[in-house]
Parts: sequence; structure tokens; C-alpha cells
Amino acid sequence: MLKTNLLILLFIYLPVSVYAAEPDFALPDLNGKIHHLSDYRGKWVIVNYWATWCPPCREEIPQLEAFYNANRRDAVVLGVNYEDNDPASLKSFVDEHMITYPILLADVDRPTVFGRLYGLPTSFIVSPQGKLVQSRTGPVTRQYLESVIGEYDKRNNVVMR
Repeated sequence: MLKTNLLILLFIYLPVSVYAAEPDFALPDLNGKIHHLSDYRGKWVIVNYWATWCPPCREEIPQLEAFYNANRRDAVVLGVNYEDNDPASLKSFVDEHMITYPILLADVDRPTVFGRLYGLPTSFIVSPQGKLVQSRTGPVTRQYLESVIGEYDKRNNVVMR
């Protein structure tokens, strides 16, 4: 009886997880332009949730910038500022730290499309097909991001990016 009930539940819920929608969002940048995750289909997307008050977030900015500059043809970094911050002071922070990748503004009162954040920084790596490949809470490096992408390409027989 228990096995039958478990099997029934499995068949009811399995299709939901198998056919779950690809994550997408609509977030404004510092100039008010709306960015959708789906706008970047065909490229690797690093969605990095961060805050100006967060020391590990500040430490990883040069690594994200290095990854972004080295991989612009095939990848983009979207820095999602996850704090209530005055846009003018945020823009000043971005200029001061010479961040060139897009900075988006999150609504901290709503959950992310990836679910709950357990700390900052948190990065989500999304494939060119729009699938979430990996997430990581804590700082990332250029080498780590390139390694994750390289391993994914190798597993999926992607010949050349």
C-alpha cells in the first residue's frame, strides 16, 4: 500500500520537475533598461547576486570583471544588486570599482527565480540553452567559472565555443 502511494505521488510530481520552466526574470539596470535572462539565450550567463556592504562580494568583483572581459563573445555576467540601495550611490560604487558588466536591481522583497538565497554572493551559471547548470554561494573566480563551463561543454560534447 505504501509503495503504491509513493509510486502514485512519483508519477504525479515527476512531470512537474522534468518539464519545469527555464528560469527567467525582468530586472531593470541602473539606467532603467529592463533585462530578461532570456535576452541572453545563446550565451553563458553568470547571474551574480551581491551587495555593496558584502566584503566577499567586493573581493570577487575583479574576478567577475576578468571573466566577463575574457569571454564577452560567449558569456555575460549579470550583477544583480540584492539590497535596498540608492541608485545614485550604487552607480557611484559601480564607477569607483570599474564594473563594466550590467548591474541589475533586484526586488529584495521577492524571491529570486532561482529560489531562496542562503548568502551573498551567490552565483547561478545558466547554459546558452537557458538551463541552470550550477549555483554557488560564496565568491567565484574566473578560473572556477571557466572550469564549470568547460566541464559542461565536455560532458555535452560541445566541440568549440
